[in-house]
Order: sequence, then structure tokens, then C-alpha cells
Amino acid sequence: MIRIVAGESAVPKRKRAIEAALAIGLVLLIAAGAVVASTVSRNTDAAAATPPPTPAAELKLGYFGNLTHAPALVGLKQGFLAKNLGSTALSTETFNAGPAAIEALNAGAIDAAYIGPNPAINSFVKSKGESVSIIAGAAAGGAQLVVRPEINSAADLKGKTLASPQLGGTQDVALRAWLGSQGYKTNVDGSGDVLINPTENAQTLKLFQDGKLDGAWLPEPWASRLVLQAGAKVLVDEKDLWDGSASGKPGEFPTTILIVNRTFAAEHPDTVKALLKGHAESVAWLNEAPAAEKTAVINAALQESAGAALPADVIERSLANIVFTVDPLAGTYPKLLKDGVEAGTTKQADINGLFDLKALNEVTGESISAAGLGDD
Repeated sequence: MIRIVAGESAVPKRKRAIEAALAIGLVLLIAAGAVVASTVSRNTDAAAATPPPTPAAELKLGYFGNLTHAPALVGLKQGFLAKNLGSTALSTETFNAGPAAIEALNAGAIDAAYIGPNPAINSFVKSKGESVSIIAGAAAGGAQLVVRPEINSAADLKGKTLASPQLGGTQDVALRAWLGSQGYKTNVDGSGDVLINPTENAQTLKLFQDGKLDGAWLPEPWASRLVLQAGAKVLVDEKDLWDGSASGKPGEFPTTILIVNRTFAAEHPDTVKALLKGHAESVAWLNEAPAAEKTAVINAALQESAGAALPADVIERSLANIVFTVDPLAGTYPKLLKDGVEAGTTKQADINGLFDLKALNEVTGESISAAGLGDD
């Protein structure tokens, strides 16, 4: 309410009040504009301070000296990986089994790795989805339980000592899961109805030859080496345990996949795509090259990475058991997780987001499915 004093008109009072309000409003508007301008400037500066993704100066790649890792062996020996990476330098490190490779990847010693599926699942679960992404498949099949000739059935295994490449690795989990299905109890400390002794593959061959192991669940070429060089026989071919209901491909199960550190992938998506191009070329070469050329190239690569070539019969038997594919067979992963949980090497968890197959599908022009467990 405006108070009118005698001798004074109400109109000037109202005018002055309106003018004052307008002045205050103008000051507030200017101040608000300054705040907006400052915010925009800060956001622009922040965006300018965050460089766009660029190719990495170096890609550090891990793999094993196994035939199930032939896409890595061939990709390196034939130059497919280096060619596609262009100006990005490529360095490599070899491992015996997946858990050691995961440890190196999580520590930043490597950026990507060819690895078995169970260690990748373990890393994803432990990090709550922050550590790795599966970006492609590499090999399916090529794992067997080989035993002494006098062992004829699961019933003969009670009290026996078996080996796997490493506790928590893909073959270790497969062995424990199968023994569980046969009614045996095993423990991660090596005790149980059947004793499991995680051992490096080369040591497993020697221990078997020396009579100190009764068998082992191994990837190729080690299963074939025990059969052809140490007199073992196949008790279980893992392909017989996969009916295709999870993947649509009977007899196929993931043995080797390609994973990448999530932070590295976010910072260098073009480098990841270049890696996938080289990987896809390696897989295609393995599926198309003449047998003799394939054996020669793989043996030369094994000589460089593992220090020894293999007899032709070992390579021939090994390759007959392996399917090389860029499909990671994502539909099998709920079972792989379940097996790991029951084996005591993995915790129950949600693995949605484990796969990122967008770049793979762009590179190959295919529509490889993540089975609802990530992007495709």
C-alpha cells in the first residue's frame, strides 16, 4: 500500500518505486548473465582441456603360447596386428594361464589380452564391471581331460591327482564343474575326493611322464602332447558337454577370447578397432590357409614366443579340435558363471555389460550377438 503525504502527489511515488524495481531487476539480470557466461566459459574450458580420443602411442598385448591362441600367434607372425595398428607401437607379453594375465591387465602392465572366459568373468565381477570388456572371440573347443590308460571312467578318479593350468582358469573351472557333476567334491586348496593341482602346462607334461599326475584338463596343444608324447588317453572331450542350446552351435564353447581394459578402450577407441581388424584378419587366415602353411607359420610363432616348435602330428591333432571364430559365444556365459560359482572360484553376480561387440560388428560387418549381456 502506498502512503500519500499531504501536499505530495501519489504519482511520483509510484514512478520512483517502479524505476527502483526496474533498476534492481536490471542489476539481477546482469548478474545472472555473468553467472551464465562464467558457467559456459568454464564448461568450454573443461571441454577444451579434455582432448578427444586419439590412437594410443603403444598397445601392450598379452597372450599364451598355446594353439588355442593361434589368432595371436598368427597375427603377430604374419604382421596382421602391427599393420592395422599403424603408428601405434605393439609390445607383447606371454602368460601360462588367465589369472596371471588378468593381474597384469588390472595393474596396467598390458592393455588387452587373449584369454579364457572364466578369468575375464572373475575380473568383471570383482571390479563391479569396471575392469574389462570382451570385444571378440578367438577360439572355440580344444580342451580335454586326458588321463592314464588304466583310468576308464569317472569312477576311477576317486583319490587321484589331476592338474589344471591355474586355479580359477577356464580349464580349472571346467574340470571342477565336471567332477562336481560326477558326484565328487573338490576344494580350491587342492583337497577333496579328487585332488586338483594347478600346474604350469610344461610342468604338467613332465609330471605326467614321471608318474606324478594321473591326468589333466588342458587346452591345446598340451592335451595332444600328453596323448602323443606321454601315452595319455582322452577321458572327456569338453566339446561333448556343450549341446548348443546356449549358443546355437553344438560342440562349441569359448576357449579363447579377446578382452581390453575399459579405460584404455574409452581413451583409444580407434586403436581398439585397429586391433580388431588385425584380429579378424588372423582368424580369417587360420580358416583359409593351406594346412602345411598354417603349421609352418604357427610353429615359427611358437618357436619365438614359447621357445620350442611342435611336431607336425601334435599340431595336426590340436588344430582338428579347435574352431577359430570371432564370435565369443556370449550365450554360454551364464553357464560359465554358474560353473565358476559352484567351483568356488567366482562369486555370483550380474554380468550384464560384460560384452562390447559394437566395434567388432563394425569391423566384420556381421551381427554377432552379446546375448543380452552388453552392446552389439
